[in-house]
Amino acid sequence: MTKRASTRESLALAFELLKRIPRSRKVTASELHEELKHAGIARDIRTIQRNLEMLCEHFEIERDERTKPYGYSLKQNIDGLALPTLTPQESLLLALAEDYLSNLLPQNLMASMQSFFGEARYNLHPVSGNSKERAWLKKVRFVADTQPLLPPNIDETIFSIISEALFHNRLLTIEYKNAKRKNNRALVMPLGLAQQSNRIYLVCRFDGFDNERSVALHRVTKATASTFSFERPKNFSLEQYDVDGRFGFGEGVKGILSFKADENVSFYLSETPLSKDQTIEARDEQRYLIKATVTDSLLLKRWLMAFGNKIDDIHFNNDELDLTNSNV
Repeated sequence: MTKRASTRESLALAFELLKRIPRSRKVTASELHEELKHAGIARDIRTIQRNLEMLCEHFEIERDERTKPYGYSLKQNIDGLALPTLTPQESLLLALAEDYLSNLLPQNLMASMQSFFGEARYNLHPVSGNSKERAWLKKVRFVADTQPLLPPNIDETIFSIISEALFHNRLLTIEYKNAKRKNNRALVMPLGLAQQSNRIYLVCRFDGFDNERSVALHRVTKATASTFSFERPKNFSLEQYDVDGRFGFGEGVKGILSFKADENVSFYLSETPLSKDQTIEARDEQRYLIKATVTDSLLLKRWLMAFGNKIDDIHFNNDELDLTNSNV
């Protein structure tokens, strides 16, 4: 039984190594060792090296021995290796995922996928011949709906520690500066990451409290992951946290927003409504009354202020809405 288990584990390790040996470039034993570690496969470097030697004997794998550490790659001209390769479409999807999801995927997952990302980049390189897929990358783009700003600097080590603690449900000690530039230190439960425009927020529950708050990652100056794990609060939902307007600096208070708007604003909101129950009623002199159930927040007030004199008579739950405290 022990021998069978050992053989099974050896085959599994060999297959994982084969999946990660690229055709487009050389990869070292240390790089494969690191990728496997991030994928949850813990083996010592000597075991990786022995398996690579074995694979070179039985598969069409090139070992570059000109310099140390040796580099390994699949031979370019082979077509009989029974392992799936990335199609141009899969390469395109992976390239887009690397660009736009890198901050939202666990860092250990991103690290374990580096061989696949590298293969995808190679497949979309001009020499690969996949011109249509490569051109697609220049045909799609996320665009900002506000004044573009450069993203704040986030320490890569801190981000890695936080995402690792979030992935494994481990308590986290953070040191950070709040919006008032005051230094703080706290033990927190990491519950989620959210990207809002070019900023990334950690949603967490502070030790001794039963509610959630968000901390801007670029304000975290130090992070230490505990070896102790925690049970995620059953009543917490990151989606509901967003729906409640917490990322818009609200407290989850919902109500009926009403205001009068000109024809252009009403047409704009007829295409992209504020809510499913939104109504638009015509009024005199090309004015329209708009009503919708929304969550009260600072973000909502800033959005209303951006319309200037195109809207007026603004009320929330029949009370006149105060926009004077909506500045940054």
